[in-house]
Amino acid sequence: MKQILAIAATASLLAFASCDLDLYPITGYHEGNVTLSDGGDGGDASQYTTRADMEGLRNSLYNSWVKDIQEMGLEDWLVYSETRADNAYCGTGTAEIMALEANRQDGSNNNIRRDWNWYQTQVSNANQIICNIDRIAAEDPSLTADERDRWKAEALIWRAFCFFRLTQLWGDAPMVLEIPPVITVENVEEVYPLYYPDRTPMDDVYARLVEDLTWAAEYAPATRADNKMLMSDAFAYGLLARIYAEKPIRDWGKVAEYCTRVEGMGFSLEPSYGTLWSYDDDAYRNSPESIFEVQWTNKSSGNWVYMMYHRNAYSPNDNWSWAKWTTPSRDLIEAYEKEGDTERMNASIVWDSCGWSNYYPSERYAFMHKMPTNVSSILVMRLAEIYLLHAEALTCTGDLAGAAGYVNRVRSRAHLADLPASAQASRETMLDAVLKERRLELAFEGFRFFDLARHDKIIEVHDSMNAKDSYWQQRKPLTETRILLPVPTTALDANPNMTQNPGY
Repeated sequence: MKQILAIAATASLLAFASCDLDLYPITGYHEGNVTLSDGGDGGDASQYTTRADMEGLRNSLYNSWVKDIQEMGLEDWLVYSETRADNAYCGTGTAEIMALEANRQDGSNNNIRRDWNWYQTQVSNANQIICNIDRIAAEDPSLTADERDRWKAEALIWRAFCFFRLTQLWGDAPMVLEIPPVITVENVEEVYPLYYPDRTPMDDVYARLVEDLTWAAEYAPATRADNKMLMSDAFAYGLLARIYAEKPIRDWGKVAEYCTRVEGMGFSLEPSYGTLWSYDDDAYRNSPESIFEVQWTNKSSGNWVYMMYHRNAYSPNDNWSWAKWTTPSRDLIEAYEKEGDTERMNASIVWDSCGWSNYYPSERYAFMHKMPTNVSSILVMRLAEIYLLHAEALTCTGDLAGAAGYVNRVRSRAHLADLPASAQASRETMLDAVLKERRLELAFEGFRFFDLARHDKIIEVHDSMNAKDSYWQQRKPLTETRILLPVPTTALDANPNMTQNPGY
């Protein structure tokens, strides 16, 4: 308590404007995490007071926060989803991702640290809208009720997306939902946990996400055919479907319900699979299948993440002197070939000559091909995923014929025959068919590890890879406790209430 009171005595002079402990550590002064008290009733003097402030934050959500997804939300996410499973080798000799492929990561891993910090920062960013907009709407009549509800809904959707990913990677997650007030001697016991949050149980996190997304879906903007980079009602319903498929709150009936909602909102499969990542004078975006995507439109200032996987088709020799990440595995290539699935394989994997031979001969090397230009979109959610999630839900509730119908819609687009009758022999055979289809359809989009983990299949797949393919890192056996990542050592050191995951 003496330590707490000492912190309170120091902090009582300051008003903390951000709950992002990782970006601006509370243990040291930084102009980004403190503002002066208003000097009146002891409350905080927020830096946000007008409609213009809220509009600026709302625009930042799209123009800055969401577009920051490249490194932490795609590059690292594909390591967790594809390389920790069986879809991709790590690709380079970078120590952090080599450790993740080999299941030898620990709390000092820099990629794990930066991702933990990033998701917490994104939550804090969203809170600046969520926690201030009602007050500002009451004080500034130029902020309309419609704008208040819509901008708040968009921020809630982004916060929910980030919280969901936090739980997928680390399980129980610190859930900061408000901007902490100034610590004083009088309020220290109440306020202290807001600055040093404990980890919230996943059940409670998911219950809150359902509450937030249900509200947000009602007030979020409707999907627009000309702008799929929008936190829309359809994206909110799709996130609800994803969340209800996970164990802490699993309800396959709810998954099917929310998939049905999305399916009824005017989306349709792109007629040709490869068109989703196509380019001509410009990269293709806003397809009828896309539900939410992160977009770039200016080739001179587009995304940089293309360089992690292959070439920029508009400038093929840029950044072509070093080995790329997320190299397609022989096991994935074999899965495509066994299925006769040339359409999806050719869109997902490209062969090229290069100056390295880490996994394939340099004259014919395999590359991930779902980011072919620096203005290609990151497809975060699309209709085919929703169809296959619906099939998963129907399988798990015993409607195997209904599940096969959804799978066959996706297979038809890839010019593949309907599933054989043997796939519907049992729930287990149908589930295997759905998971295989998700692998082939959604490769390099961030699902494989989590699909397998959701059905207790990841340990078997992970531990079988060394016997199948000598090009994998020698993998430490995966255990139930090491499915989740370790909490970064820096987070443990900075927060006395933070606990480490078992197994680390």
